[in-house]
Amino acid sequence: MMHFPRITFAVLLLAGLLISSVAVAEKPTSLFKADTVMNVWPEKAPDWNPPQETERDTSDAKSRTVAGKPVVRLGNVSVPQLHIYLPKGDVKSETTIVICPGGGYSILAWDLEGTEIAELLNEIGVTAVVLKYRVPTGGEPEKWKAPVQDIQRSISLVRNGAIESVPSKRVGVLGFSAGGNASARATTATKRFYDAIDSHDEKDYRPDFAVLVYPAWLVEKDDPSKLVEGIEVTKETPPVFFAHARDDGITCLGSVTMFTKLQQLGSPSELHVFGSGGHGFGSRPDNKPTDAWPELLHAWLVDRGLIE
Repeated sequence: MMHFPRITFAVLLLAGLLISSVAVAEKPTSLFKADTVMNVWPEKAPDWNPPQETERDTSDAKSRTVAGKPVVRLGNVSVPQLHIYLPKGDVKSETTIVICPGGGYSILAWDLEGTEIAELLNEIGVTAVVLKYRVPTGGEPEKWKAPVQDIQRSISLVRNGAIESVPSKRVGVLGFSAGGNASARATTATKRFYDAIDSHDEKDYRPDFAVLVYPAWLVEKDDPSKLVEGIEVTKETPPVFFAHARDDGITCLGSVTMFTKLQQLGSPSELHVFGSGGHGFGSRPDNKPTDAWPELLHAWLVDRGLIE
């Protein structure tokens, strides 16, 4: 079995702009260069209140570091984009995973929970699509809705072959924290949260599987055995891999409760609650039990036949 590298500093070269029917966006805001960047929506995104400030990295000298390294905190995202990373080695699967960074629906932890995860997936032959979804959405009536719309549209685009060289046979979603909340909602959704706009939206909007890493706000505050409104597990819910730390400030009971309901329905899902690791660790090795989750995910993907 191939193993995820502990640390990688490889910078992916820009492989060239691929032509498709989807609008092509500006170059990515990332240390690691994507092969292709595309707008999620052909024109304007569904109605919302976009930020008036310019998109930028909002980090400063006082910002928290992770494993001794800074984090790109991308804010004021008004134009959602797909940043596509293609595997470069001989090992390539027919699986694509849409990655949704966290950030409390205020910013996106762009490298920690986005581009660095894409590199890990590329190492095991998985095509990675980092979704730059709309933030901030805290002022919206449903702060999760715009991100979930972006996820649903992204999955339909991949499924319909709208992005050249991106496999469409199996499409998964991988979300962290708030991105995990949006991913959980997209995974359990029973409807599309926007009106179909073209033929791409004729394809299924729900993923074939999900990976939720310290997902936020899955359960009621007063009753952690009850999932929040809008997240309902049924026999149609795809299998889910969970990774959470017991000492996370965002309760691990969210992952436990959702997994329990999946287990009761016989879903081939998997849950890992680590003794320590806190919140927002990404995949950066930090000599904590949570360092193990990428290897465990790799094993689950192989076991489920999601990658070769």
